[in-house]
Amino acid sequence: MNKLITLIVLCLINLSYAQTTISGKVLDNKKRPIEGANIYLDGTYDGATSNADGQFSFTTEETGTQALVISFLSYETKTIVNDVSNFNNLSVVLREDVESLDTVVLSAGTFEANDNSKVSVLKPLDVVTTASALGDFVGALQTLPGTSNNAEDGRLFVRGGDANETQIFIDGIRVFTPFTPTTNNLPARGRYSPFLFDGITFSTGGYSAEYGQALSSVLLLNTIDEPDQEKTDIGIMSVGATLGNTQKWEKSSLSFNASYINLAPYFEIFDNRNTFQKPFQAAQGEMVFRRKLKNGLFKFYSAFDTTDFELTQQDINFEDGLNFSLNNRNFYLNSSYKGVLGNSWSIQTGLSFTHDDSKNGIETIAINSIENSAHLKLKLKKRFSSRFKVSFGAEQFITGYNENFKDDSFNVSYGFENNITAGFAEADVIFSKKLALKAGIRADYSSFFNDTEVGPRAALAYKSSKNGQFSLAYGNFFQNPNNNILRFEQDLEAQKTTQYILNYQYVNNGKIFRAEAYRKDYDNLVKFDSNFTNLNNDLNNTINTNFNTSGNGYAQGVDLFWRDNTSVKNLDYWLSYSYLDTERNHQNFPVAAQPNFASNHNFSVVGKYWIDSWKSQFGIDYTFASGRPYNNPNTDEFLAERTKPFNSISLNWAYLIDQQKILYFSVNNVLGFRNINGYQYSNTPDANGQFGRMAFRPATDQFFFIGFFWTISEDGTDNQLNNL
Repeated sequence: MNKLITLIVLCLINLSYAQTTISGKVLDNKKRPIEGANIYLDGTYDGATSNADGQFSFTTEETGTQALVISFLSYETKTIVNDVSNFNNLSVVLREDVESLDTVVLSAGTFEANDNSKVSVLKPLDVVTTASALGDFVGALQTLPGTSNNAEDGRLFVRGGDANETQIFIDGIRVFTPFTPTTNNLPARGRYSPFLFDGITFSTGGYSAEYGQALSSVLLLNTIDEPDQEKTDIGIMSVGATLGNTQKWEKSSLSFNASYINLAPYFEIFDNRNTFQKPFQAAQGEMVFRRKLKNGLFKFYSAFDTTDFELTQQDINFEDGLNFSLNNRNFYLNSSYKGVLGNSWSIQTGLSFTHDDSKNGIETIAINSIENSAHLKLKLKKRFSSRFKVSFGAEQFITGYNENFKDDSFNVSYGFENNITAGFAEADVIFSKKLALKAGIRADYSSFFNDTEVGPRAALAYKSSKNGQFSLAYGNFFQNPNNNILRFEQDLEAQKTTQYILNYQYVNNGKIFRAEAYRKDYDNLVKFDSNFTNLNNDLNNTINTNFNTSGNGYAQGVDLFWRDNTSVKNLDYWLSYSYLDTERNHQNFPVAAQPNFASNHNFSVVGKYWIDSWKSQFGIDYTFASGRPYNNPNTDEFLAERTKPFNSISLNWAYLIDQQKILYFSVNNVLGFRNINGYQYSNTPDANGQFGRMAFRPATDQFFFIGFFWTISEDGTDNQLNNL
């Protein structure tokens, strides 16, 4: 009997020793208790939940080294590995989950148009439903603050920079000739259809060290990773036709889009200030192939387009007008791969090639140019944790340009070859949900100039409240002079800007407000001593022109943006305003002055309203820009006079005939404002010593568009409202 009692006592003693109490307290980084945190031993059912004081306690029979897991929503999960006997009276501090939706984002100088972004100023749908855009993604971006209205040009002019200072990338790879060629006072258009893109990032300044050769801005276009279904899109328009198709398989897909534009029927109905001997025609084809691989995604994108026309434009120096003809062929291909390498490493690589063949005729002058350009890029990224990531890479830009100039007295060829080798490195540090830093450096070596330019860049963001945050950005940016300069002179330097940006952003329940102040300082701008700004028209004068990079300038201003799509049912609208103060001493300027492409004030209002009973979406867009400088040779002041302000109201209407058929109408400048883009003065004075002038007016005061769009899809509900 005594032996039995002793055995029972020993078993009870052993049992008590086999149970270990695990206890402690869970706190946040401000030492405040966290209620409801889950605490458990990994791989077991032993655990507890913290109380209102953050305290927890439970027992376990596990022994030896164990992993104790502490987790709570919106905080990073913490794991403690130790002997189970040491899990007593713990003080556990959880850090905020910096990957949650309410974490601060770096927003200085950047506008997102992406359904997957934490903060999107625009959606992909906005790019093609803005009334004044006419289906061109650049047209929609021109309603954002930071851009200047240049209706006669059509390209992006950002914060005091000319159009050549903005570079465009598709899937991270450079596009060398992103706009269709044109002539004076006829706006260019982006070559690429929004049909194949689902994400756009528009940086008006302060962009990543990953991107170079851009003084003012970069525009990043991302093709669709994976289409949701097979479909065919058919469009019949007053100016041409479009056809698109998507095929989808288990691990791959293929999309193409083709369009043909011919303005001859339109000009038969509506007057045009130009006389066309050969009406404007353009054909375009695009294709994207995607293939899912074991650890990544491969994309192959190619595009071809052709533009052809001949016209006679009004010109004060030619009684019968100035004859101009253009025939352009452009081919672009882009292949890219992004994938996972393992151990938290990822890779992104790709290459692009551009072939552009352009034949221009100006009266008796024939100018034929060929550009072949390529971009090769490799980027590696290491994720050390959700709070610290490092990326670095290298890239090569290769450009070969040749031109032949022929007229009654000249037949000469010239050109250049330019190779730029660049490297970049950048780190993303998220200190907390309220504070984040991006810091990087970029180096560009130009074989042309035998020189290396190094540019540091940094951006800092601080979340000041639940819905508001501040951002700062600083950086140095370099860009070689454009082809029009390099074809005649290579003994130059890379142009440079230094940028400073302060941004405030507020986002709450479908409303977003942005205010941004900036300063840009320009150095090494191109100057020349020719009297002509159009170097094509007089080769003899151009050959004797002296070029240098001694120019400078500045641009500073404030951009404001407000968008609201929740206050009124079915109404979405945004307002943007920009104030720009800028001067340059570049080109053949005798003194520093505001350039003629910059306007001090730009204002846009865009509204879209859906009416269920009418199955219709109505859109309106009002654009205002203050007058731009022009030079009057009848005065002694340089670029001292201003055109009258620019005004335009555009309307559109999309009517759903049924779920997959849409009838679409739009009209630009519906009130017929008589806008003036500038003035041309005669080359010689009259008998009174005065130079006569002629106003540059748009080719048409208004533009009307009608289209029928039909989608044939698997689910029977998809339509092309997204593409209008």
